[in-house]
This record gives sequence, structure tokens and C-alpha cells, in this order.
Amino acid sequence: MQKIVLEPIGSVKVLRNEENIRGDHAEVVSEITIFDQFKDGLKGLEGFSHVIVLCYFDKLRDFEKGVLLVKPRRLTRYGVPLESLPEVGVFSLDSPNRPNPIAISIVELINVNQSTITVRGLDAFDGTPVVDIKPYTPDRAICDIKLPEWYSSLLKKLNIKEI
Repeated sequence: MQKIVLEPIGSVKVLRNEENIRGDHAEVVSEITIFDQFKDGLKGLEGFSHVIVLCYFDKLRDFEKGVLLVKPRRLTRYGVPLESLPEVGVFSLDSPNRPNPIAISIVELINVNQSTITVRGLDAFDGTPVVDIKPYTPDRAICDIKLPEWYSSLLKKLNIKEI
């Protein structure tokens, strides 16, 4: 099997505790400090409204590592009891519990200041390694998507149009 080695380009600084971030991270403001050898890579990023941030979730608890079957826990925010949610494969959800805990988040870019960028909506803990940053551009936007029946029926039960 091939081994992949990634070098972090920076790390996350956030003042919220881990439980706050696990609960609802939509309004969480974080700073990403880019390491000196990579800071030139920020040139031209200012002015984008959103960026894609790839992180490595290094703080997963032992019971969260390598999990292949999970429940869509995000829906518990809407009053759905956890026990009534279906168990599905981890690749059908954006759960942090995965064989390779790589997080991909589209976040609002608030500011770029030398080697620090400020973002809103990042679901990463303080100290989380950042692996890459990409601009979110119109050619990446997909508006006409399809959902599997199990997911659509859950949204319909909850009377949710968008999550």
C-alpha cells in the first residue's frame, strides 16, 4: 500500500472550545496562521469571498478513528433523536470520523493579513493542522444536485429545504 505524507502549511487558532465547535460552527471565527515558508502562497487571495480549507483532524478521539458506519448527527440540531437516524457509510456523510480524517470546509474569507487569514465557519479545533487552501470560485459551484432517498426523506420529515 502506498504511504502518503503531508506537510501542514499552517495551523488554526480559534478561541472557542471543542464542544462549541462540535455543536455549531457556522459563526465561529478562526485565524489560520500560514507558516513562513508558505506565506507567499497567499498572494492574490484577498478579495475572494470564500475559500476551501483542507485540514487534518489530528484531535479525533480513539473511538472516532477508522469508523466506517455513522449516523448523520448534524440532523440532531433539528430535533431528530439520534436513535431514529439511519446508520450509513462514512463516505456518504461529512462526518469527521473517517479512515483518513481530512476535513474539507468552504468558509467565508474575512481578511488576509500577511501570513494570517481570518475565516468564518471553519469546523476545526485550536491547533488543527491546515493542509491546503484554495479559492472558492464560480466554476466549483454546483447548484443542481441530487440526494439519495434516505437523505431526502429525512429532510422532508424535518421540513428542511437546505442545511
